[in-house]
Amino acid sequence: MDEQDDLRPPTRHLSEEECWSRIEAAPFGRIAVFAAGEVDIFPVNHVVDHDGADAPAIVFRTAAGTKLLELTIHSHVAFQVDGYTDEDAFSVVAKGEARQLERQSEIEHAETLGVHPWAPESKDRWVRIQPTDVRGRAFRR
Repeated sequence: MDEQDDLRPPTRHLSEEECWSRIEAAPFGRIAVFAAGEVDIFPVNHVVDHDGADAPAIVFRTAAGTKLLELTIHSHVAFQVDGYTDEDAFSVVAKGEARQLERQSEIEHAETLGVHPWAPESKDRWVRIQPTDVRGRAFRR
C-alpha cells in the first residue's frame, strides 16, 4: 500500500436511492441465475420500471433459451451493475425474484419502456425482476 492509498476515504455504502439511480443509469447489467447445480451470468440491457405495485423493478428482453429456462426453474436471481470514472468506482447488486411477463397488458406496458436489445437476435420475451434487497458501495480510485 502506498501513501496515496492511505489518503483515500473508506468505501462508502450507497443508499437505496443511490443504488436505483446507478441501476437506472447503467447501459447494461448482469443477471446471475442458478440451475442444474451451476450459476450462470448473462449480460442484459435493461430499464427500471417505476410503475406497478412492485415498482421499482428491473425489466429486460430475452429470447427463449438457457437464460429464460433457468429463470423458470429458479426464479431467485441477482442483478449487478458497476461502473467507474477516473475518480471513483461503484458496484450495485439487486437480489430478488424474476418472472417472465405473460399477460398481454404487462407485455404492452413493457414495450413502452424503451428497452432495445443490442444483440441482433430476436428478443421477444420480457422478464421483470422484483428486487427484495438492493445494496451498493462506492469508493475513490
